[in-house]
Amino acid sequence: MTATAERHVLGAPPPDDILLDVRNLKTIFHVMDGDVPAVDGVSFQLRPGRSIGIVGESGSGKSVTALTIMRLLDIPPAEVKADSEIWFDGKELLRLPMNEMRKIRGNDIAMIFQEPLTSLNPVFTIGDQIAEQVELHLKVKKKEAWERAIESLKLVGIPSPERRVKQYPHEMSGGMRQRVMIAMALSCEPKLLIADEPTTALDVTIQAQILELLKSIQDRTDSALMLITHDLGVVAEMVEDVVVMYAGQVVETGSVDQVLLEPRDPYTMGLIESIPTVDKRGGRLSVIKGTVPSPFNLPPACRFEPRCPYAWDHCRKVAPDLFQTDHAGQLARCHLHTAAGVGRREQALEVHAQAMTVGRDLRSQR
Repeated sequence: MTATAERHVLGAPPPDDILLDVRNLKTIFHVMDGDVPAVDGVSFQLRPGRSIGIVGESGSGKSVTALTIMRLLDIPPAEVKADSEIWFDGKELLRLPMNEMRKIRGNDIAMIFQEPLTSLNPVFTIGDQIAEQVELHLKVKKKEAWERAIESLKLVGIPSPERRVKQYPHEMSGGMRQRVMIAMALSCEPKLLIADEPTTALDVTIQAQILELLKSIQDRTDSALMLITHDLGVVAEMVEDVVVMYAGQVVETGSVDQVLLEPRDPYTMGLIESIPTVDKRGGRLSVIKGTVPSPFNLPPACRFEPRCPYAWDHCRKVAPDLFQTDHAGQLARCHLHTAAGVGRREQALEVHAQAMTVGRDLRSQR
């Protein structure tokens, strides 16, 4: 049995209990050297109040997926294919007029960007930038918007918010700027919060504080969280469901327990095996051989085949679908989950037994 992007009925709204429904998302960049399929057939769902992690190596399409959802890509050179759909709160975002999309963006869907210093305007104070968003979306007067900006800074744990609200971005540390970005994202109480590598370039102590802040705010506001990261430790601590991406495609989906404890795609297995642990001290670290393929020269069938230790001729000829694994709700893009791959699958699971301990170490953080 297979499960593909077409398991969603295109054109039909999702059930009421689905907040975000991404269906067969295809985003292509048309550049001088050719076409780059940055996101190729990505599908996933997110319910209100729940959290999902989008993981994978750099260049796998994680951030482009988020920017496509927010409709922040320049078109052209970007193009979202006509058979792609993004349903949010009963509305199909890709076909909304831009003025309607602007009402949703920053209000119902908010995004925390990867580098706050490049996302904040250096010539306006923190308070002006937060208040402007509140004034625009909530239709309140400037004084009320300013008070809400102060309240937002207080919510994210910034000391002396009445003073900080008058400061400029360069007057704050990296961790403080990241808190400002979170405050700005939460100022209009969004239904969906997209966090793109929210702890990048922060020291370990500040990372822990930011992650704890996101968890507490989500619990308090009951907002949904879409977390983009390459850190599986963060995934173990923060989310309930996981989507693993590679070369623009989804290669595995499932609950965080399934993906970390019992991964079923060789790429996910390789990611977990490459995590340093105390047991590996003094020894050689595990790595995924090779590099991510160039988007201009992708393998003809399975995109992970050149790096996969379990690949055979069939993998070079036929592109794998998302197959149902031996766990309900867990899907993997690998021929190991066909009748022809049973023997190799058993071998892969046996070899991966050592990495399962790493997965348990990760899960113990929750």
